[in-house]
Amino acid sequence: MSQSTAPESGEVKANEKAAATAGSAKNASVPHNAMKARVSVKHPNLTMLGLYLGAFLGMLSETAMNIALPDLMKSFNIGSGTAQWMVVGYMLVIGIVLPFTSLMLKWIPSRPLLLFALAMFFIGSLISGFAPGNSFAILLLGRMIQGVSTGLVLPMMFSVILEVFPLNKIGAAMGMAGLVVMFAPAIGPTLAGALIGAFSWRAIFFFFAVIALLALVAASIWMVNAYTLTKPTIDPFSCIASILGFGGFVLGVSLISDFGFSLPVLGIMVVGIAAIVCYSYRQLHMGNPIIDLRAMGIRQFTVGALIVMMNFGITLATMYLMPQELQNGLGVKVALTGLVMLPGGVVNALVSMFAGRLFDIVGPNWLVRGGLVLSMIGVILLMLANPSTSIAYIICAHVILMVGVPMTMSPAQSSALASLPQHLSTDGSTILNTMQQVLGAVITAVTTILLQAGQASSHADGKEMAFVTGSRWGFTFALVLAIVAFLVSFGLSKRTTAEDVPHRS
Repeated sequence: MSQSTAPESGEVKANEKAAATAGSAKNASVPHNAMKARVSVKHPNLTMLGLYLGAFLGMLSETAMNIALPDLMKSFNIGSGTAQWMVVGYMLVIGIVLPFTSLMLKWIPSRPLLLFALAMFFIGSLISGFAPGNSFAILLLGRMIQGVSTGLVLPMMFSVILEVFPLNKIGAAMGMAGLVVMFAPAIGPTLAGALIGAFSWRAIFFFFAVIALLALVAASIWMVNAYTLTKPTIDPFSCIASILGFGGFVLGVSLISDFGFSLPVLGIMVVGIAAIVCYSYRQLHMGNPIIDLRAMGIRQFTVGALIVMMNFGITLATMYLMPQELQNGLGVKVALTGLVMLPGGVVNALVSMFAGRLFDIVGPNWLVRGGLVLSMIGVILLMLANPSTSIAYIICAHVILMVGVPMTMSPAQSSALASLPQHLSTDGSTILNTMQQVLGAVITAVTTILLQAGQASSHADGKEMAFVTGSRWGFTFALVLAIVAFLVSFGLSKRTTAEDVPHRS
């Protein structure tokens, strides 16, 4: 695939010979094609700003909405099952849109596609923020429109990084992306609680609209078109299978916690799984697939992707359990819960950034394994908590966990994506993000089931201890994920450096 151009900015490299001789004597040991980006821009971080803000919004809204659900139930006079559609509907739309992002980037220039995505989040936020108090359907409509934006922005952010940053700086860039993605959920509960306390649940959506507007301005000024448009043939069967498969599976798994393994839920899941199997088979036997699954045939990508999935699962399971255990097991008030989790969130963001920079220097192996060991220690400490455990102990355990998770995430993700040739970079990013959303629904459902089962097994010990026991079952699941990821990490190659460069062009 040839290098793309960015006609709006006029900043794409035009002289290959000049680029090939640009290295200094200090960097003579680094191959020239590792020191130049596929698409040359003066300020890559400014180019990425709109994407960073859009991804921050998408991840922030996932956790912020959990805090707002009780207020929404009161305002709209609805039950918890109906209110959960603010979470399920959002995840459902993301699961449907995400697999098409790679295809869209081959048909639509990345700059207008990003502007469209950010405009959708802005419009969706306003629709939800101004929703009449007697119309939950309008509120939900705005929320699902936001999901369209998140489904496009997340894979775009990681794939565009591979285009506007040189190979020898991809780790640092992925670290910045990790900071954005990991910091948003960390501050979500605290920020949402503060906005609801000072104003109302509507303030959350208006805050989203302001950030989306800033992202639109940044993208309109600095974003470039990062890809050559190949406009492959669109296969209608693959499109239908993708919607039924990913949408059906995410929907089915998301409904388990509310309706159990009922016949309708199992039916939805079976249809989803069958459609995903058909979709995958077709993609592997097409000349122009919607997602080129041949990326999974590259060992470094597959190993890195598996570690990312397990690590993401650890994050989801523990972040789902901790706020509930703090309130229901340890008796911490809602307003204080967000503050208890804030130190770990700040540490998470900082480590994300530095882990990416360290990846550029030492490669992924020791960072990934060291991070997973720290994650295991943090999870074990959380498992040992009981109703009389001090807040300081919980904060300490959370901080250790929040060092380990980003220490693993950024290097594993960087290693996976940097191993791909250019024609598979957008597909690789889409695969990673689609798997994360699908896995997210599975992890949440499994954790909820374990939490409920653990509570039932310890009901005679009192309400607080029963909830702590249920949380321990869920934390055990997170520990198993960490152990599996640690074993898989031995399949990583030592580093992604000069040896891999020829395979990327």
